[in-house]
Amino acid sequence: MDFILQISNFLWGSVIGYALLGTGLYYSIRLGVPQLKYFKRAIGVMKNMKSADGEVSGLGTLCAAVGSQVGTGSLVGVASALVSGGPGAIFWMWITAIFGMVITFSETVLGQLFREKQADGTYRGGASYYIEKGLKSRPLAVLMAILYVFGIGVFIASLQTNSIASAFAGVVDINPLIPGLVVIALTGLVIVGGIKRLADVSSKLVPIMASAYILVVLYIIMTNISAVPSMFSLILESAFSPKAAAGGVIGHTVMQAFRSGTARGLFSNDAGNGTAGTMHASADVKHPVDQALLAMMGTFITTIIICTCTAFAILLTGVLATDNVGIHLLQESFAVAMGPVGKWVVFGAMFMFGFTTLLADIFYGETNIMYIFKEKSSTPIWIYRIVTAVILAVSCTMPLGLIWSLIDIMVALIVFLNLIALFKLFKYVRFAFDDYVRQLAEGIEEPEWEKDREITEVELDYKTI
Repeated sequence: MDFILQISNFLWGSVIGYALLGTGLYYSIRLGVPQLKYFKRAIGVMKNMKSADGEVSGLGTLCAAVGSQVGTGSLVGVASALVSGGPGAIFWMWITAIFGMVITFSETVLGQLFREKQADGTYRGGASYYIEKGLKSRPLAVLMAILYVFGIGVFIASLQTNSIASAFAGVVDINPLIPGLVVIALTGLVIVGGIKRLADVSSKLVPIMASAYILVVLYIIMTNISAVPSMFSLILESAFSPKAAAGGVIGHTVMQAFRSGTARGLFSNDAGNGTAGTMHASADVKHPVDQALLAMMGTFITTIIICTCTAFAILLTGVLATDNVGIHLLQESFAVAMGPVGKWVVFGAMFMFGFTTLLADIFYGETNIMYIFKEKSSTPIWIYRIVTAVILAVSCTMPLGLIWSLIDIMVALIVFLNLIALFKLFKYVRFAFDDYVRQLAEGIEEPEWEKDREITEVELDYKTI
């Protein structure tokens, strides 16, 4: 356990965190900071994200993607970041989100450009697809697919069932395995319906659950409004100083804050791991950049809004000094603010958030299984579903720390490979982005891209990295 934790700390404290922020800075400069310049347009684009019956709409895909992002990372991830990195970790979460928005943007563009149409008329794409087609490396793409299957389709999926089961066990004296099995059964009912059903379910659940959660946290903020200024000061001071926090909280080093903030920030919004390219590749939209703008909003909503709400609830109620960890820490904060009903509120949020994330995680796993075997048979998919169901059940009783360490290592490897691809494939993102900007400059309100169009090297010759 200690050895795994040491590897995880080295990767995120000395390698991945810097590489992630560096990539975000590079893309922000080269594309003219689209996360700020086109933020208003991204909001307006949502109104036009409709699609023909039977196809997957851009808005539905956004909800499915946000459902996958606004999950355990937004609740358990933030709580874990505060415990391991202190209040300063929240500052680094915000920084990760700002640069993560443009990374999500680029992943989505690549996901749309290099996707493949399936027999049922839907599209599949993602990091494995753009690594093979863009970098011309099938072996590297297969390696990425394998990491996705285990890192996201198994380990991160396990965290969802573990957290949901733990949240229920936090309010009812019951074996966590029982609620875990119920969640697994519900997941199976949705997953067998494919991406269309996933998008439909997410488009209904996500707006409701996110809005309700925000309203409850606003209540906590308003009832502790006098403590808000000192909370902001604590976050900023802790991000750059190892001083101990008020209320008896043990002081954390700047490196602990940075490591926890970047790792959990990425986990909350998925920026850098390529999942945006997987989910958003399925959307039927007029232009790849339209979907990329929506994807940016997913990162903003997840980390800047939802994760911040979680952090504020914990910091304002003073429960960080207790011995609680994970979802139990958040339950304790809500209990302090609302009484015993607060723990039930957190369970409801954890169930809704974790369930939609679990659906997406399984979808990511299946997409990469399909990539590896090229749809030659449905057998690999069903083997994956059965084996994963067993692992998910077992994970309900596993220590949270062990699951986090395994996730951090697997995701670090995924991010490392994906960032290499993002640097090498920048010219494709730039080409599609310039096409979109050109059409806007010509007065075209809704730019269009030829569906299934392939960019030739000749077209790219005028762009150099």
